[in-house]
Amino acid sequence: MNAFRKKLMLGSLLTLSHVVYGQTNFSLIQPGDSHAEIIAKAASVRPSAKQLRWQQLELTAFFHFGINTYSGTEWGTGKEDPKIFNPTKLDADQWVRVAKEAGFKQVILTAKHHDGFCLWPTKTTKQSVESSPWKNGKGDVVAEVAAACKRYDIGFGVYLSPWDMNSPVYGSDAYNDLFIEQLTELLTKYGKVDEVWFDGANGEGPNGKKQEYDFNRWYAHIRKLQPQAVIAIMGPDVRWVGTETGYGRETEWSVLPADNLDQSSISGDSQKDINVKPSGFLKGQDIGGREKLKNAKGLVWYPAETDVSIRPGWFYHEKEDSKVKTPEKLLDIYYSSVGRNGVLLLNIPPNKEGLIADSDINSLKELTRLRTETFKKNLAKNASIVSANGKNAKAMLDGKYNTSWTTKGSDSTAVIELNLPKAETFDVLALQENISIGQRIEKFSFEYWDGQAWKQAASGTTVGYKRLLRFEPVSASKVRLRIAESRLNPTLSEFGLYKQIK
Repeated sequence: MNAFRKKLMLGSLLTLSHVVYGQTNFSLIQPGDSHAEIIAKAASVRPSAKQLRWQQLELTAFFHFGINTYSGTEWGTGKEDPKIFNPTKLDADQWVRVAKEAGFKQVILTAKHHDGFCLWPTKTTKQSVESSPWKNGKGDVVAEVAAACKRYDIGFGVYLSPWDMNSPVYGSDAYNDLFIEQLTELLTKYGKVDEVWFDGANGEGPNGKKQEYDFNRWYAHIRKLQPQAVIAIMGPDVRWVGTETGYGRETEWSVLPADNLDQSSISGDSQKDINVKPSGFLKGQDIGGREKLKNAKGLVWYPAETDVSIRPGWFYHEKEDSKVKTPEKLLDIYYSSVGRNGVLLLNIPPNKEGLIADSDINSLKELTRLRTETFKKNLAKNASIVSANGKNAKAMLDGKYNTSWTTKGSDSTAVIELNLPKAETFDVLALQENISIGQRIEKFSFEYWDGQAWKQAASGTTVGYKRLLRFEPVSASKVRLRIAESRLNPTLSEFGLYKQIK
C-alpha cells in the first residue's frame, strides 16, 4: 500500500469513501464525534450497488430440497443412504416458473444442507447425487435450477451449509479447505450466482467434533469468484431479521452500529466491500435508533432478510399438504416483511417427485391475485401536491424509484398535502424512501380531511426501501403526510394509496 493511500485510510472513512472510491455503505465513528455528527453520518450511509439490487428484489424464493425430502426429516444425520434420493419427475423449470409467476425475482437452492448430501456431482465427497439412482448418477440439480433461472431471467442463489454431519474431516482445518473446494465448484460451474446463503448452525460432525468456521476466508473467496453476489445471512451484506415467522420489526433500520469495523476489516484493494460480518448491534425491536448509535464504533448498511416457509417445515412432507399457509396469511407476511423495509425469503419445497405441490401452487396463485389487484392502481397518482418546504414533489407519483422529493435547505421535518381529483376509498398507504441517498425518516403520520378536521389514519417510525401500512377504509379527497422526525433531509421516492381486494 503506498503512503498516500495509507494516509487517507487513517482519516475519516466516510470522507475517503466519498472522495476516493464513491462507496458509502460503512462509516467509522471518529474519537470525539458528537451525537449529532454520528446521526449525520448514519443518514449518509447507503447501500452498495449489490445491496440496492438485492433490496429491490423484494421477493425471493427458497427451494429446500435434498435427502431430507426422502427421509421425512427436517435435519438429517449424515448417515442417509444416497440411494433414497430419486426424484422421478424433477422439473426445475416448473419450480422457477411457479416462483416467477408469483412475483419472485430470485431463488436460492439448498445445494447442501446439514446432512452433507450435495445436489451436484462434487469431487469433495461421495455423499451426492452422483451416488444416487437419479439419472443413473449423472444428474445435477444445481445445474438444472441454474439453467432454469437463466431461461426465466430470474436471479440464482445457493445455500451451502457450513455444518456437515457427513464429512469425516469436519472439525479440522481440512474441512475449511474442503468448504473452499465446494464453494469453488458452485461458483465457477454454473454461471452467475446472485446470492450465497449461509446460516450459523454448528453442531457435531461424524467424529463428534465441532468446526471453527473460517468465514472471512470464505467471504473473500466469494468476492473473488462472484463479486456481484450478496452474502447472507451469516455474511457481511445481508442479515437475518431474527425470526423465521416472516414478520419484520415495526421499526427496521438498515443502518446499524457495528463495533468490529476498522480499516483492516475492509477490502484493502478495492475499499468497496466489508469482508467481515458486522457485529455489535443489539437485539430488540429497534436496533438502529438514535440511542443505539450513541456508543457505536462504526456504522454499516446491513439490511434484513425475513425468511419463512410456506409450510410448517422447511422440507416437503406429504402430511403437511393440508397445512400450507393460506393466501391471506402469506399476504399478511408480505405486508409485515417487504412492507417493513425487508426482503421476504419464502421457502417453497419441492416434493419427492421433484415438483412443487399443487397445494403450494394454489396458495401462491391466490396470493398473487390479491397483491396484483390491490396494487395495480395508485389512487393518489393524479393528485396535486403542496409541500411548502419541499422540492421535486412530482417525483413521488412518477413511478420512478431513482427520482425523489426532499426538503429545501436543512429541514428535517415536512408536511406534504395531496389533493385528489375526487374522493377515493383506500386502506393502504405505501411509502418509499430513496435509500440510494440513505435511510432517514424516523417518525411520520398519515392524515385525511373528513370535511371538518384532519384525522389520523396511520402512523409509523421507519420507512426505508418500502413501508406498507394498513388501516380501516377511509374515503377522502384530501390527505397529508407529516414527517415529524428525520436524520437530515428526508426523501420520498414514491407515495401510494390503495384499496385492498378481498
